[in-house]
Amino acid sequence: MSKFFRTILKWLGLERHPRVAVVRLQGVIGASGGLRPGLSLAGVAAQLDSAFAMGRAKAVALQINSPGGSPVQSVLIHDRIRALSEEHGIPVFAFCEDVAASGGYILAMAGDEIFADASSIIGSIGVVSAGFGFPGLLEKLGVERRVHTAGENKSMLDPFSPEDPKDVERLKALQGEVHEEFKGLVRTRRGERLKGGDELFTGEFWAGKSAMEHGLIDGLDDLRSVMRRRFGKKVDLKIVSGDRGILRPKIAAGAPLEGLFGAPGQALAWVESRAFWQKFGL
Repeated sequence: MSKFFRTILKWLGLERHPRVAVVRLQGVIGASGGLRPGLSLAGVAAQLDSAFAMGRAKAVALQINSPGGSPVQSVLIHDRIRALSEEHGIPVFAFCEDVAASGGYILAMAGDEIFADASSIIGSIGVVSAGFGFPGLLEKLGVERRVHTAGENKSMLDPFSPEDPKDVERLKALQGEVHEEFKGLVRTRRGERLKGGDELFTGEFWAGKSAMEHGLIDGLDDLRSVMRRRFGKKVDLKIVSGDRGILRPKIAAGAPLEGLFGAPGQALAWVESRAFWQKFGL
């Protein structure tokens, strides 16, 4: 395009600048707690498709703020982003906000380059299972519980039964398999950029500067600054919004607690969701 033609387009307000599609991935992955549903592939697939299909898109930027959650949903979202990036030939940049830990870090690894703030929490490359045990509660309440199974391990880790060492052993074996998959993904995606050995995979997490020293991220910077350097000061940052906000129920004044959470089980899910964030002081 000639300089004269570009000048005419600018004068008419039709000048086209490089565009970057921005996708926000925020929340606990897979879990559905309280009033905010968790991140899942089903929930973000359309948003990702729109981002990579956007006209004039030079890149896709991911804004990530997640303490983790379901390893399966984390990998599904990661793999979909990588597949779309390869199909469309569009690079991906990941920008970590407050936290990109555990499954949240899996999302970040979908980026060809990962950036974070100096105070961002990064890492937690491990697997955890948490719950509660109430073996004596029903007896105190005078409630008789009846459980019938076909399969000796069907009631494994029943919260109302005493903990069985064999069940714990089985759980740890399962966690070990998932952990190995996680470590393999980190090694594949970060490659020679990693600096360190097994200490990277203990479940520890770091602030931005230390995470960069360990090779978990590529730099300390923000989305706007990086995109302006890569694609020019007039880069068009186009946010691709999902419909998650539309699906949230409205809260009426004076609504009872059960009305807000739908059921006691959802209230517990909300508490569990908060626990993910509080682990990182958020």
